[in-house]
Amino acid sequence: MAFAQLTGRESLRDIEVCLGAVSDKLYRSGLRSGPVARSTLADANERRDWRIFAEFGQTLIADARRLYAGEPWAVELDQTVYALDASVIDLCLNVFPWARFRSTKAGIKLHTLLDLAGNIPAFLWITDAKTHDVHVLDELLPEPGSIYVMDRGYLDFERLHRFHRARAIYITRAKRNLTFRRRYSHPVDRSNGLICDQTIVLTGRGTSEAYPDALRRISFRDQDTAKQLDFLTNDFTLAALVVAQLYKQRWQVELFFKWIKQHLRIKAFYGTSPNAVYTQIWTAISSYVLVAIARKRLGIDRDLYTLLQILSLTLFEKAPLAQALSKAAYTPESLDIHNQLSFFDL
Repeated sequence: MAFAQLTGRESLRDIEVCLGAVSDKLYRSGLRSGPVARSTLADANERRDWRIFAEFGQTLIADARRLYAGEPWAVELDQTVYALDASVIDLCLNVFPWARFRSTKAGIKLHTLLDLAGNIPAFLWITDAKTHDVHVLDELLPEPGSIYVMDRGYLDFERLHRFHRARAIYITRAKRNLTFRRRYSHPVDRSNGLICDQTIVLTGRGTSEAYPDALRRISFRDQDTAKQLDFLTNDFTLAALVVAQLYKQRWQVELFFKWIKQHLRIKAFYGTSPNAVYTQIWTAISSYVLVAIARKRLGIDRDLYTLLQILSLTLFEKAPLAQALSKAAYTPESLDIHNQLSFFDL
């Protein structure tokens, strides 16, 4: 039976026979089993359009976000909460001259909007490393009612005012040279690390015109580091401590970058063209999201990063996926070591 003859009503045995016939034909035509050459992967990444992998990744992301909608996490909120950040992926200037961003360095930048319900990347934008982080705000379509948590690298009042007009909520850090006038001060519980909760208006040259509406300024002292953090937000309904807790959750996107780079081998590229690099990045993203989907559908009670670590260590072991990722220890069924002595003589 050939693939062209499959109608969709075949039994599993019919499909196995078909696959066996194809495998035998490939073997006789010259394809032998063995390691795939690095150059073969590089050539494939050079030729295939990276947009194919990007579209596939976006489809997986949409499925994963539906699965994780309403997922409980550190802060109980009804709104969708995003963490926005960017990370530079270093490249060798001699190998990737098209990605130059310093005299002796090359690199690209991965901008990511992470949905904190499940830590699923909702938006990704790949640029050259010289692109400032704040430009990603021009590429985002603000969702009314959603919360965007970002560091002070995204502090651009004209762009933030666009989020405000779209009725999206943002939380960011204030810079030290921020000039403002206090309108109101609200009572806070200082035992939780809160210092002040103020309603302010900007008075700086240019900032007052770029952002004419009132802002909320919350000062918080981190009890672990004794560092004072000043937050700015356009939301006046969330508790001040919740604002501080939401900003603390921004570290999830940094953890995402760490795992993408270290465990999905995104820094060792197969191919040197922009197309090859973009292809491998989207392949890594797709792998990450596939693990998230498997975690949810199999009902595995482990965090996503632990599952990624397990898979990185047991990738080539022949084991049922649900058992390999569960907390139960796994013993391969095919384990047949004849020269292994028994520890207990039973």
